Amino acid sequence: MKKLKITIISLLLLLSVSLTGCGKYVSSYSAAALVKSNTSKSASISFLELKGTVVYTLKCKSGDEGRLVYSGNLDGGSMTVYYDCDGEKKELFSLNGKESVSSSLEDLKEGKVYIIIETDGRCENGSLSFKLK
Repeated sequence: MKKLKITIISLLLLLSVSLTGCGKYVSSYSAAALVKSNTSKSASISFLELKGTVVYTLKCKSGDEGRLVYSGNLDGGSMTVYYDCDGEKKELFSLNGKESVSSSLEDLKEGKVYIIIETDGRCENGSLSFKLK
C-alpha cells in the first residue's frame, strides 16, 4: 500500500511538471558565449554565436503605456524577430550581417507579449534588448 501511494504521488508530480512546461512558443537553440535575461518588463540577449529560436515572455499591465522599446545589432548571419500580443505572430524587425536597429512599437494590449527570435542559420556576434514602458 505504501509503494502504491509513493507511485501515485510520483506520477502526479511528474504530470504537474509536464503540464506547466507547455507554452505557446518554445525556445530551441544552440549558442556560444550566450548571456540572456528576462523579467516581466524586459528581456535581453548577447551572443558570439546563435542558431535556432529564442522566446521571451513579457507582461504588459493596465498602467503601462503599451509601448515596447527595442534595439539590436548583428555582425553576421540573419535573423527575424517577431512579437505576439493578441494571438497573432507578427514581424517586428529583421537583421542581416552588420546591421542594427533601434525603435519602438506602440499600442500593445494588456497581457502577455511574446518576443520570438528566429535565426536563419548561424548568427554571429549580436545583441538584442526589449523593454516594456
